[in-house]
Amino acid sequence: MKRLYIIKAGTTFPATAKQFGDFDRWTAATLGITDVEIDIVDAENGADLPSVQECAGAVITGSHSMVTDNLPWSVRLEEWILSLLHTDTPLFGICYGHQLLAKAAGGQVGFHPRGEEIGTVKVALLPDCVDDPVFQSLPQSFLAHVTHEQTVLRLPTGAVRLAANEYEPNHAFRLGGWAWGVQFHPEYSTDILRSYIREQKEELEVAGRNVTELLNTVSETPYAAQTLRNFGKVVKESLTGKRP
Repeated sequence: MKRLYIIKAGTTFPATAKQFGDFDRWTAATLGITDVEIDIVDAENGADLPSVQECAGAVITGSHSMVTDNLPWSVRLEEWILSLLHTDTPLFGICYGHQLLAKAAGGQVGFHPRGEEIGTVKVALLPDCVDDPVFQSLPQSFLAHVTHEQTVLRLPTGAVRLAANEYEPNHAFRLGGWAWGVQFHPEYSTDILRSYIREQKEELEVAGRNVTELLNTVSETPYAAQTLRNFGKVVKESLTGKRP
């Protein structure tokens, strides 16, 4: 039986993990799928990636690594992403996964010229969301949790931009009808984001950021979380032979 794979591309801060678990746990909980078996693959630590034939779909998590470092495990994952794209396997990349998806398909990734985006931010949908199965049910703008230094500087040829804000023009995109990337974190809770802000307190203050304000403006992000649940529906529909 085909399974939905959560491809773990990294691990969170030790203190955050002790309190809340890790990327795979947050992602599985937000997906909320009960009728499709989910497996975790620790790609960062060299676990074998599943064959396309085994894969009903995949979610690639965030990471504290940088895509541009081209680490061996990341290069392998990038090649695996291409195999999924060639077979129309449902794919959802989060933050690092979003960037790696773009790079695998020919886009460009690098450090954001304005530095790190962090906190709860407003994201706006773009016109092509009107018939997108992951985004069409969302309001025109919604709140999302973010923490990233690198970004998709140039989308792959043929990619459809789906969401943006003043800081980040490529907050979400789609390739074909089956692959999505989101720069924001649909799997983060408010507690997880606050933990991330506290863990980066010194660096943020050096960069001139108001950490107290960042913490005080953390808000719930139900619509961002809905994108991951909607992707779960796409996976289930693909197993029944329905295109989204």
